[in-house]
Amino acid sequence: MAWFFTNEILGDSFEITDEDARHISKSLRMKVGEKLTLCTADGRRHECEITDFMADSVRVKVLSSIICEQEPSVKITLFMALTKGDKMDDIVQKSVELGVYEITPVLTSRCISRPEQKQMNKKVQRWQKIADNAASQSRRGIIPQVNDMLTLKDASKLCENFDKSIVFYECGGEKLRDIINEDVKTLAMFVGSEGGFEEAEIEMLKANGVTPTTLGSRILRAQTAPIAGITAVMYQTKNLE
Repeated sequence: MAWFFTNEILGDSFEITDEDARHISKSLRMKVGEKLTLCTADGRRHECEITDFMADSVRVKVLSSIICEQEPSVKITLFMALTKGDKMDDIVQKSVELGVYEITPVLTSRCISRPEQKQMNKKVQRWQKIADNAASQSRRGIIPQVNDMLTLKDASKLCENFDKSIVFYECGGEKLRDIINEDVKTLAMFVGSEGGFEEAEIEMLKANGVTPTTLGSRILRAQTAPIAGITAVMYQTKNLE
């Protein structure tokens, strides 16, 4: 079934507009009477039936509404250090598919990619579009937000808002299974760029309540570590069952 997102639905009918309407009518070639799913920001999914096509919109009737069961019990915010080239494109896509709640690009000492603000704004817009498409493809209940870039120092100050905060550190740390379980509902996850983190950065993160954590004895690439980390957390919190 086709899957779309909107902020809210009031009443038992809704008008889909803009790109989604064009996708329904021109790409999917859907017809009156066919059904689709609309997910709203409150975490509900609404089963709908197409009732009419207009010049620039599609009208649907809401048949039923339930809590979207696709969303994991843990809300992971990925604080991802900027990587080279288009690696972030894949990181965003796969992270959203696996259930990440939001993604914040982070600038660290060893980031090779250091775009100017105008370039960064364009990158964030592209990553958000990738997140939108990945959320639809994987039948998410929400579209994860890609936030504006922060420095590592500013990002670390947000950790007090989470149940648990971890940083994957190539020099070792706590075992994930010892610190993450299904009681964790909000998690900040820090992952470094190709060069990893400087020791001083790890100390700063630790001072802000972040626990250095290991993903095993092998050194993972920057684009592999967040995917492995999210998968492991989803397993530990029983969101892969």
